[in-house]
Amino acid sequence: MDPVPEEQTAETVRQLRALATPEGAVALARAAALLDDRVDAVAALSRLRAEVGTDLAGPAWGIARQRHKARATFGADADRMLFTSDALEQAGRPELAARRAARLLAGGADSVADLGCAAGTDTIALARAGARVLAVDVDPVARELTALNVEALGIDDVWVVAGDAVEMVAAARGREVAGCGAAVLDPARRAGGRRQLDPDTWSPPWSTVVELLEKVPTSVVKVAPGLDHDRVPAGVEAEWVSVGGSIVEALLWGSAVAETWRRATVVRDGVVHELTADSDPGPASAGPVRGWLHEPDPAVIRSGLVSLVAADLGATLVDPTIAYLTSDAAAESPWVSSYRIDEVLPFNLKKLRALLRERGVGRVVVKKRGSAIEPETLARQLRTDARGTATVVVTRVAGAPTTLVCDVRT
Repeated sequence: MDPVPEEQTAETVRQLRALATPEGAVALARAAALLDDRVDAVAALSRLRAEVGTDLAGPAWGIARQRHKARATFGADADRMLFTSDALEQAGRPELAARRAARLLAGGADSVADLGCAAGTDTIALARAGARVLAVDVDPVARELTALNVEALGIDDVWVVAGDAVEMVAAARGREVAGCGAAVLDPARRAGGRRQLDPDTWSPPWSTVVELLEKVPTSVVKVAPGLDHDRVPAGVEAEWVSVGGSIVEALLWGSAVAETWRRATVVRDGVVHELTADSDPGPASAGPVRGWLHEPDPAVIRSGLVSLVAADLGATLVDPTIAYLTSDAAAESPWVSSYRIDEVLPFNLKKLRALLRERGVGRVVVKKRGSAIEPETLARQLRTDARGTATVVVTRVAGAPTTLVCDVRT
């Protein structure tokens, strides 16, 4: 994470404290009303300056915008919490934070160090689950956000302190860190507005992640979903979690809470499904394209558990290197999305256009795996006035560029 000038940090803290006053609450309520009425930013700020003063207008408008974005995720809590844009981007979903907290505390731990508390969303979930929480951050803004959010939500048993996770983990002894029997760590994985793909460049770095998992077995670390499996320490469970078909977090569970080798967790329509393996199940076998295509959920793919799903569905891969499955029947399974295959042809734009025109298809959804095509570009190239629809999958089958035309409706 790029360092922020001390003057800017101090000013942000001052603004947050001002917004936590009764006058600040009035300013936030007025900003929220203007935002809900869709008043444009220039006019809204002009009104706010006239009504609540220049000192509160800008900060109130900024926080109101972040609250507006947070409502879909945080519900009623969003309108009582304070977020900066960076803190909101890092904040996880409350229902997943509650799930992590419950699992972390299931073994009897009653005190948790939240190492890198950001806006306090994990701290809040842990405290609501019954833990005493030490919320730690080197960033004064993060500490202020956490303290104010905890107070706004009426959360008890939370202590917010300044501290460096690297130093605290280095000093950990007796399976505890900072006197706590459990820990949560969420390294910052962005710098200069860009994702840091190398775990050694995270803050704190990968060496601290490994040290925490070793020294404090009752711990969980949030990591990037693209983490190389070879990085996962022995005895640590790696879990990938998706919601609505998109991966939202990846977790490493310390040895005291690890229950398996790999876990794929899929949340669909509010229902949690878990797929686990105690050891590497190996790859699924490949075979010819059959009547149905199955697209595994990304959590299943990233966790390396596609072969378990293939076995359950009686399916095979369309290509040894591509995570598409095929079988003779549709699948009622949380682990895949299924598509009826209507046509299979070598990838050729001219022939594909002719086929779709013949079938009366004018609108397509394009999916791809193992191909350099741009789905949006291809969808535009295939658009016509015809009323039919289809899903076009561009991939490789037995090594050859192939198009699968699925779910044709005319």
